[in-house]
Amino acid sequence: VKINTTYSFGLDDQEFVVAFETDSPSDFVDLVMDLRATETSLYTLRDVPIFTAIRRSFDDTLDSLGG
Repeated sequence: VKINTTYSFGLDDQEFVVAFETDSPSDFVDLVMDLRATETSLYTLRDVPIFTAIRRSFDDTLDSLGG
């Protein structure tokens, strides 16, 4: 799993954005959901959303849409 961290200027009041890259997105999402269910998570006041996506080129994205 590769991790990419960047600052989120102008995106609400978040301090940074964390992006993960993996060959098995479903396993990673399962891991995140399991970690959200741990006892330590009880101390989290506000959880953040998780977005899952597939990285591909713009041309490949257009082709997948039939364009």
